[in-house]
Amino acid sequence: MAKVKVTQVKSQIKRPARQKKTLTALGLRKMNQVVEHEATPQILGMVAKVKHLVSVEEVK
Repeated sequence: MAKVKVTQVKSQIKRPARQKKTLTALGLRKMNQVVEHEATPQILGMVAKVKHLVSVEEVK
């Protein structure tokens, strides 16, 4: 399965609690932090919910 690299590019300050919890579930705690995940439907759904706060790139 493919992997995706998720980077937090915007702050979670003044965001709804649901978006903050989604970032935490993705493993992102601070700005410019990068995490790698398998590209499962669950992970891609979480990324879609906070797409305005993160950048995503596919890892081969």
